[in-house]
Amino acid sequence: MKIYGLELIRGLGITMGRFITTYTVGFRRTFSNRLRGHVRQDVSQKGIFTVQYPEERLQLPERFRVLPVLIFDGKEGERWSQETERCTACGICAKVCPPQCIWIVQGKDASGKAVPKASEFTIDTDVCMNCGLCAEFCPFDAIKMDHRFEIATEERWVSHIHDIDKLHVSTEYYAKTHPKAWAKEEAKRHAEAQRKAAAAAAAKNVEKKA
Repeated sequence: MKIYGLELIRGLGITMGRFITTYTVGFRRTFSNRLRGHVRQDVSQKGIFTVQYPEERLQLPERFRVLPVLIFDGKEGERWSQETERCTACGICAKVCPPQCIWIVQGKDASGKAVPKASEFTIDTDVCMNCGLCAEFCPFDAIKMDHRFEIATEERWVSHIHDIDKLHVSTEYYAKTHPKAWAKEEAKRHAEAQRKAAAAAAAKNVEKKA
C-alpha cells in the first residue's frame, strides 16, 4: 500500500536532523582544539560543511591541482641547481600544453654546447588551464601540479609570469603535498634501479664466463 507524502516526511526529517547536528557539531568545534585547523569535507561529514576561512581550511585532496611546478631533488629551503633539477628541456610539456603557456630555453655549457637542462622555463599562469597534461606526459617526473591557489594579485605582468626560479620546489615539499603519489613514484624508481643493477650484474657474470 502506497502512502502519499511519506517520502516528503522522510526528506524533511533528514533536513531537520542535519540542521540540529550542525549546531551540536559547531558547538563542539568551538571549544575543541582537536577539531580546529584543517577540516576534511566529504559527504559523510556530520553537521554543517562551512569552515571559518582563513582560520580554518579544508584539507585539500591529493589530486587537487592548480598550477604546475618544477621538481628538484633536495630539501625545503635549498636552492635548485642544474645538478639537482630533473627537467631535461625535452619540450614535451610545451608541446602537449593546450593553451601553449610554457616556454623553455635549453641550457648550454661553457663551450656553448647544448646540455639536457633548462636555462629558462616560463609559465604564464593566467593562460594555464590547470589541465595537468604537462605533468602527465613528463617522462622524468620533473613537472607536477601544485596545491597553492591563493595567488591573486593586483597586477598581471610580473607576479603571474612564473620563471624557472619561482617554479622550482623540492622533492621534500612534493612528498608532503602528495604523499601517495610520491611513495608510488619512489617504489617505481627503486624497482627500476634494482632491475638495472640485476641486468648489469648478469652482464658482468657473462663477461667473466666468456
